Amino acid sequence: MLQVVEELDNYRVDFERIKRDSTDGRPQWIDQIRTAAFGRFVERGFPATRLEDWKYTNVAPIARTPFRRAGQTWGTLPVEPFEAFTLEGVACAQLVFVNGHYTPELSSLAALPEGVTASSLATVLACNPASVEPHLAQYASYHDQAFVALNTAFMEDGAFVSIPEGTIVEAPIHLLFISSVPFDLAPVSYPRNLIVVGSHSQVRIVESYVGLKHDVYFTDAVTEIVGGENATIDYYKVQQESEEAFHVATVQAQLGRSSTFSSHAIDLGGALVRNNLDVALEGEGAECTLNGLYMVTGRQHVDNHTRIDHIQPHCRSRQLYKGILDGKSRGVFNGKIVVRKAAQKTDAKQANKNLLLSEDAVIDSKPQLEIFNNDVKCTHGTTIGQHNQEAMFYLRSRGLDLATARSLLTYAFASELLSRIKVEPVRTQLEALLLTRLCDGAAPEETP
Repeated sequence: MLQVVEELDNYRVDFERIKRDSTDGRPQWIDQIRTAAFGRFVERGFPATRLEDWKYTNVAPIARTPFRRAGQTWGTLPVEPFEAFTLEGVACAQLVFVNGHYTPELSSLAALPEGVTASSLATVLACNPASVEPHLAQYASYHDQAFVALNTAFMEDGAFVSIPEGTIVEAPIHLLFISSVPFDLAPVSYPRNLIVVGSHSQVRIVESYVGLKHDVYFTDAVTEIVGGENATIDYYKVQQESEEAFHVATVQAQLGRSSTFSSHAIDLGGALVRNNLDVALEGEGAECTLNGLYMVTGRQHVDNHTRIDHIQPHCRSRQLYKGILDGKSRGVFNGKIVVRKAAQKTDAKQANKNLLLSEDAVIDSKPQLEIFNNDVKCTHGTTIGQHNQEAMFYLRSRGLDLATARSLLTYAFASELLSRIKVEPVRTQLEALLLTRLCDGAAPEETP
């Protein structure tokens, strides 16, 4: 761990301030969790590269930057730059958060079926804390994850979504997190989301993180997802942070009997990004599908760590992550599948495929299997390479220049995952953004 005391001073000051500023009506159990989590964070410090899980990702730039907690009075927000990130043409509920705090004037709670809750976590903690107490901070462990501990210590606001038993929510629910830097300070925000889906219910959640192009800030986000028996959850996380921003996010999903969880993670922005996605298949017959696409350039660093825990029998998991790396960027993929002793008849497949567009791009890929049962069917693998020269020759022979041929093959590589996105506005926006990036990055080259 990093033991430099000065690196934690700003967090100590902010923690004392949040305790002082909190209302007297806050439930005692929240104070207890916050205090325990902050103590754990101070004890552990920021993770160092000598830890196996952080071997390829150095968070020293986060540790040495004097981030300050973003309050609710950080100036007015220019709305226009962020309008492109809304789900146009879809009558859906949209909760907007600025620097981690709910902004009702930018939000809309239309199109929610009766009994469905989509609200600010801060409001729920103030008015009905008993509704979140059984689940909040019960799944994403702050005991062994420093950034979860930091988020838990400062959790104030975020989204609370509750779907009653037997409810089908047709339109997606959009959680939009906007980071704004109105002053010459580097803010840190701590979005905390809790999504509880009752038995025999269905929902689609879109969680977006966006920022302006050159802003420096830090987002430390945690999302806990609970699926009841036979629940269906389609979850999308789209990360388009500033090219100078830091983004660390943890998603913890707990799945009941015969439930289905599909995750679609898209990473396009950020200077240093770390995603932790853990899925616990706690009920017999549960299924999960994890899809991921990261497209980075320049000196961007994106690290995806996933863990699928097969706890009960007859569970099924599928995972496909793809990376497109250009410039001097670096990608990390660490995917672990754990099959417990009682989890017979497990069916699990994992693949990581990476396309390197430059000689200086680097990918560290580490697929893992931990199997404690001999009645399973599990596979994993990784590929790292450049464009297929035969395909390139074919396209060139049909009259395409080198840059266009490269862009077309890159788009084809990514389109397999983009085509799996069922929310049309999200898919359309990402396809357009991908095409724009490919066109902007396509520089004329001579034929070798």
